[in-house]
Amino acid sequence: SAFEGEYTHHKAQGIYKCVVCGTPLFKSETKFDSNSGWPSFYDVISPDAITFNDDFSYGMHRIEISCSQCGAHLGHIFDDGPRPTGKRYCTNSASLSFKPADKSNAGEGSGNTSPAQTGKTEL
Repeated sequence: SAFEGEYTHHKAQGIYKCVVCGTPLFKSETKFDSNSGWPSFYDVISPDAITFNDDFSYGMHRIEISCSQCGAHLGHIFDDGPRPTGKRYCTNSASLSFKPADKSNAGEGSGNTSPAQTGKTEL
């Protein structure tokens, strides 16, 4: 339910994937707090990652988003997101898995120092 999902307040760097088939869907850099209680992203990792379907449930018209590879329900898309897309991909935490960024490429803290800069030699 809203505000209780595993990824609602998740802030780690990495890739959000389809929990069913593992297709990469969203980069953590596009995640934002929409105050909706659901993990929200303003862009997809690839235009081919998701499909769009009309959803007329609950007496309203919404656009459902699903994984393009396995068809799993992900959530809905709305036109009230931030720039640059203006889109809000509102997802269900249960539909996502997460792959953390590779720490060797992430540059933790100020750790952008190469051995040459520190005067140390790698063995």
